[in-house]
Amino acid sequence: MKTGNKQKRVLVVMTSRDEMGISGKQTGTWFTEVAAPYYILTEAGFEVVFASPSGGDAPIDLLSMKAPYTTEYTERFEKDAIANYAVSNTRKLRDINADTFDAVFFPGGYGLLWDLASDSHAIKLIEDFYNSDRPVAMVCHGPAILRDAKKPNGDPFVKGKTLTGFKNDEDSEIELLHHLLFSLEDELKARGADYSCTTNWEPHVIEDGMLMTGQSPASASPLAEALAKRLSA
Repeated sequence: MKTGNKQKRVLVVMTSRDEMGISGKQTGTWFTEVAAPYYILTEAGFEVVFASPSGGDAPIDLLSMKAPYTTEYTERFEKDAIANYAVSNTRKLRDINADTFDAVFFPGGYGLLWDLASDSHAIKLIEDFYNSDRPVAMVCHGPAILRDAKKPNGDPFVKGKTLTGFKNDEDSEIELLHHLLFSLEDELKARGADYSCTTNWEPHVIEDGMLMTGQSPASASPLAEALAKRLSA
């Protein structure tokens, strides 16, 4: 599907959740996974629009705003009034006309396990983009939103697809695996995904058709670069 946009548009979908269930632990979107694609895609000439289930201010995981998790992109984003306004005024996902976008990017962070992973609008968005040959890029915990997505024949969307995402060993290393609603790695494998991973915290990007996935926060930049390259082709 061609949108006909003179300037190609990328929808970046963030979580609205700032807490991990009833644990009381603060969460949100992982900062560099928003900041890196924002700059990489806008500087490649694309329009970036932020959306979230609730709209308005989309929470950023506070841990990701502190060293050693900060990056050149997060430091730049913090000082950027326009970028900050954009994530403080996200559009409601259900009000988005997906047909006007050329690609969708889902940054990670733990919050999405509690909202986007079971959000019917997010799941339908992924199915529609993929089935109309528009790229679906997801990093870190973003691929967890694929859990309930389906192929047109009713099979799990991930069945037979090669992909990656935040691994159990990485969740365990920061002592959060037992706080999570579900394990991305386990759920996607159970639905027939060919799950691929590399050393903890290292960049790892997999492209399978229109599905583009990155393993951990370090994958946000190379994933956004791969998406920019694909949109420029």
